[in-house]
Amino acid sequence: MRKSLLINRRTCLKGIGASLALPLFESMGWAEAAKGKPFKPPVRLGFMYMPHGVIMDQFWPKDAESFRSAPPPALESLRPVLDQCLMMKGISGVPIAPFNGAPHALELSTWLTAVLPDANRRNQIHIAISADQIAANYVGALTSLPSLELATMPQTHKENQEGLNEGYYSHCSFRSPTQAVPAEINPRSVLNRLFGKTDQTGHGRKPGVISPAEVLDRKMLDLVLGGARDLRRKLPQDDQHKLDEYLDSVRSVERRIAAIEHRQKEAALEKAGVSVSKRNASDSPPIEVKIPEGDKRSEYMQVMCDLNVLAFQTDTTRVSTYIGSTPNGVSYPELGFKDEHHSQTHHNNKPEQLNKVAAITAFNIAQFAYMVKKMQSLREGDGTLLDNCIMMWGSGLEDGNKHSRENLPFIVAGRGGGAINSGRFLPDTRGNQGDLLTTLLACAGIPLDRPVGIATKQLKELAASL
Repeated sequence: MRKSLLINRRTCLKGIGASLALPLFESMGWAEAAKGKPFKPPVRLGFMYMPHGVIMDQFWPKDAESFRSAPPPALESLRPVLDQCLMMKGISGVPIAPFNGAPHALELSTWLTAVLPDANRRNQIHIAISADQIAANYVGALTSLPSLELATMPQTHKENQEGLNEGYYSHCSFRSPTQAVPAEINPRSVLNRLFGKTDQTGHGRKPGVISPAEVLDRKMLDLVLGGARDLRRKLPQDDQHKLDEYLDSVRSVERRIAAIEHRQKEAALEKAGVSVSKRNASDSPPIEVKIPEGDKRSEYMQVMCDLNVLAFQTDTTRVSTYIGSTPNGVSYPELGFKDEHHSQTHHNNKPEQLNKVAAITAFNIAQFAYMVKKMQSLREGDGTLLDNCIMMWGSGLEDGNKHSRENLPFIVAGRGGGAINSGRFLPDTRGNQGDLLTTLLACAGIPLDRPVGIATKQLKELAASL
């Protein structure tokens, strides 16, 4: 019988000033497991957001029977993992009165809080702790990062719907009722955080603006990988393969981020009139890749998804949020049109605009599918990384044309360590946003002293058992 190596998940391969957490090997156990009990990977909880709702007949399955065999167009990218997904039709959002003129200020800020801001303090952040931070408060002490907040766009939107603080437009995570948690938009900075290197504030900078202290020293990474090679000799063959696969993925993310940075520098030089390559004079200059509106938005989103996977795989954090975009004018030239997302949602049932909104929705779900499928491909314990995750994709509006909130779109992927009964579409769910969040936290093993926001119950039909 092979001896199990007890090892804490934050065990690191250390270089000079750098550290790299490890995935779980079959020959290792979870050091925090109770004595005498089998080792079981922890449950991770992740949220990914898209604004403005969906085109309903393109999103919702026709019925429960056809959910996996003939999914609607918006879900086509998830087809290979629909057995790991759960959809529930009938989850209502937070009623927004007396803020009826502020649908976009509230679609994101209420998404994980399930409650309205304080009407008497509109110009200040005063709402509630969000579900992700409730989870982070419980499990955050077990990992090097209590939670990881990511975004594709800067959180700088300025508008004044109903006199509400501008922070409500672009934040979904709230550490306390009065403290919004900023999200990181720079993939390089995220990678540095995972390697234990941050700036003094912990905040991100504009893409391409990297201080010398933030640049990941490749020689240092080589030292870390050298330590991994030493460890490799001590591992059984299956674990050697897992370590090789994991280190390859770290290198892959590093190369992709470096490529993005290189293109940004080239684009900036071309914009200044400096030729950087031997292209024909008639060739177009390289695109300037930016996170907010760059032509390769999918590449940035997938790098961020990879970093999220890496953070979960190494148990660097067990809680994450990813704001794919915010309700402030993002466009998708990668889809063949430059119209802004928000403007197209006010489609008045015009076919051309309906098709554009449907394409934007399918694009965003495809990025979620990219992340979920990668999690499903990674072995962990007796199953996969996805088996031990609860990943929720969704929007804070049902229909961007009418700003309705009675039937919010949600997709839950992962089995939460066996707590969620996946592979189903529940067409007649009766519950609200707070009920859903309360249930997901319970499935993740987070004890609650009170429901989340407007919740009144747990959705028993979601879970395998509660």
